[in-house]
Amino acid sequence: MATYVLMTKLTPAALQGASGRRATGHDWKMKVETVCPGLRWIAHYALLGPYDFMDIYEAPDGETAFRVSLLSREYGALTAESWPAVAYPEFLGIADAVEGKPA
Repeated sequence: MATYVLMTKLTPAALQGASGRRATGHDWKMKVETVCPGLRWIAHYALLGPYDFMDIYEAPDGETAFRVSLLSREYGALTAESWPAVAYPEFLGIADAVEGKPA
């Protein structure tokens, strides 16, 4: 499965009230798991900076990653970006192949 990083910035209204935020987050996660079968969560972080949260997950395909981002927008995200990611050793193999080096 491919790895993705979901970067989310919530609307100001979505950031108000810890109990509402917790319920919305739970509802979002349940909806994602229903609409996106085969998804595997790796990590979830709250951030200081231009994004509020970062989730790392594996998905069976790009269409599933699109669904995760769309559902995030539906549940209060001002922006939600799913970025494909590869582990550094895999990246080095890709770079070697581009440069014509043997693996």
